Amino acid sequence: MKNGKQISQISSRTKGRAKRVKTAYTQDELREIFRRFSVQRPEPKGELEHVNPFTLVVAVALSAQATDVGVNKATRALFKVADTPQKMLDLGEETVRDYIKTIGLYRNKAKNVIALSQKLIDDFGGEVPKTREELITLPGVGRKTANVVMSMAFGIPTMAVDTHVFRIANRLGLAPGKTPDEVEENLLKVIPEDYLFHAHHWLILHGRYTCKARKPECQVCVIADICKSAEKTNAVPAELKELPPQFSDEAII
Repeated sequence: MKNGKQISQISSRTKGRAKRVKTAYTQDELREIFRRFSVQRPEPKGELEHVNPFTLVVAVALSAQATDVGVNKATRALFKVADTPQKMLDLGEETVRDYIKTIGLYRNKAKNVIALSQKLIDDFGGEVPKTREELITLPGVGRKTANVVMSMAFGIPTMAVDTHVFRIANRLGLAPGKTPDEVEENLLKVIPEDYLFHAHHWLILHGRYTCKARKPECQVCVIADICKSAEKTNAVPAELKELPPQFSDEAII
């Protein structure tokens, strides 16, 4: 029979195992990866256009299965006339639908935008809430959207796992997981805390511009020497320098 001290020791070891996350990289390698990303883009930005937290929520919700460029083209005109929940409600679902009809799934998304606006007025005084628990109660807003809003609108460090982040985490062996939630949890454990705030955008942009879905462009990768991906075709890192301002015509959140 185990005494209290033995049980305590076993419990401590179990907790230690639970906290460890499978990653192909050492702590030094992880720090170097994100250090290089920080040199490339000292202040990475999301590429969805918005003017306040409300329009950001709407833009991110609209971006599911759509490109940032396509969403921006549709919302530029929409946000000029409806940049608050009340103004969006005043437009009505049919008019919102007309503004966003170039976006995939626009009918259902227009319905969600109206319902989201109504809930913000009814439950939150017309203001976008800051917590994930409250954000995900909004129609059309899931965990990923909530994380993006928390980070971009309110400066709260989060890890929004989109298609790019999910791919990078698994392809590179950075923080593999079978689901976006699992990858999110694992990334939060392995990313150095002082790099966490921008990590979401760094990983998105790395997947968007360099480690692309169909064919990674390893010859322009600044972490090619550190990367442990089985798909890697080059082990010589690209020159480490700050990149020009972001722009993409294929960006998918």
